[in-house]
Amino acid sequence: MRSQNIIISSTDRDRLLKLIDSARLDRRIAWQNIEALERELVRATITSPEELPRSVVALNSTVWLRDLDTEELERYMLVLPHEADVVRQRISVLAPIGTAILGYRLRDIIEWPVPQGKSRLEIVKVSQAKVGCEADTEGLLV
Repeated sequence: MRSQNIIISSTDRDRLLKLIDSARLDRRIAWQNIEALERELVRATITSPEELPRSVVALNSTVWLRDLDTEELERYMLVLPHEADVVRQRISVLAPIGTAILGYRLRDIIEWPVPQGKSRLEIVKVSQAKVGCEADTEGLLV
């Protein structure tokens, strides 16, 4: 697992700060999730959207995660809460796993708490959403 900061574009940071402000007024959203996202933004390196590496998980990215214990592979798109849809594999950036993957890069390993201890997830592919289309950044690592 890399110890360096996560990377977030200034555009995503601005959108997420607005989300945090509005989420504070919504009692349906757990304050722990809001605070976790705030902590991620504080530790993030902010870059212009043009300079954001294509291998970084950003809003509207599709990411493939491999569970290093079970070898199970899952695909998610990271979205704002109003776009979340479990059936379509769209996870909210305010969901704990959504916050956890934000700003990480291809090949990074994320430790994720589970009832049995910790799960280790590796980012094996990232596709950045472009205007009107989705572009692969790397082939799937298997």
